[in-house]
Amino acid sequence: MSKYKLVMLRHGEGAWKKENRFRSWVDQKLNSDGVREAQNCGKQLGALNFEFDLVFTSVLDRSIHTAWLGLEEMGQEWVPAESSWRLNERHYGTLIGLDGEKMALNQGEEQVRIWRRTYDVTPPPIEESHPYYHEIYNDRRYKCCDASVDKLPRSESLKEVLDRLLPFWTERIAPALKSGKTILISAHGNSSRALLKHLEEGRSHHLPPIHTSDVHSPVGIRTRERGGESRWSGLWGNGVLTDGPDGFRVSGTGRSKIRSSAMDLRRRGKGLY
Repeated sequence: MSKYKLVMLRHGEGAWKKENRFRSWVDQKLNSDGVREAQNCGKQLGALNFEFDLVFTSVLDRSIHTAWLGLEEMGQEWVPAESSWRLNERHYGTLIGLDGEKMALNQGEEQVRIWRRTYDVTPPPIEESHPYYHEIYNDRRYKCCDASVDKLPRSESLKEVLDRLLPFWTERIAPALKSGKTILISAHGNSSRALLKHLEEGRSHHLPPIHTSDVHSPVGIRTRERGGESRWSGLWGNGVLTDGPDGFRVSGTGRSKIRSSAMDLRRRGKGLY
């Protein structure tokens, strides 16, 4: 079996992350910490001599900006990039914009856990009365994608994220990998989890309804900020990606170590919105 090079990044931090709010499809810029995280990832990837041929992002600014900043640090701003809504963060429906801690108090921690962490449970769908409905569905980026606005999700389980992501993986990303290109995906917590789940299963269909704790959490690059604070940037880890009879498969994600002067990929991150 042949081996391929695929690097997956989770975007840097935005304002709502600090506020513990469900961001989902609401578009947000990176905050100052998020900018540094993306730049740090670029520096570390550059130190490992990665040379990318193609970059894939979601259509959300935080994903695109993270890729830009990383490529700039590597001197690879010219690398062709393609954005797709199919790499967007999970659509959290009516939960978008809400504070996770306040929801736990009002709805109960178990209900919030079910919405966030089960594989095939979908939160209540967003409705037109929702304060962010029109901001999302009137946005021009969704009027020129490969699905009409009325066919775009109003809420998603992690399983549904994988279902809408797989066509883009199969038609655009996987063929590029098979041709020998080195690929960078700059995406989101849940879209990356879904793709990792698919790759680790080594199957194209019939994923079991598992709890998302079975999907490897993100790991990160540890960097030292001023004042000695240790922060974790958004590199998802390393594994061996092979192509066999059942399609692409990854092994070793988050388990093996890569070390450079300021890097340790063994740390696992916590759950992300």
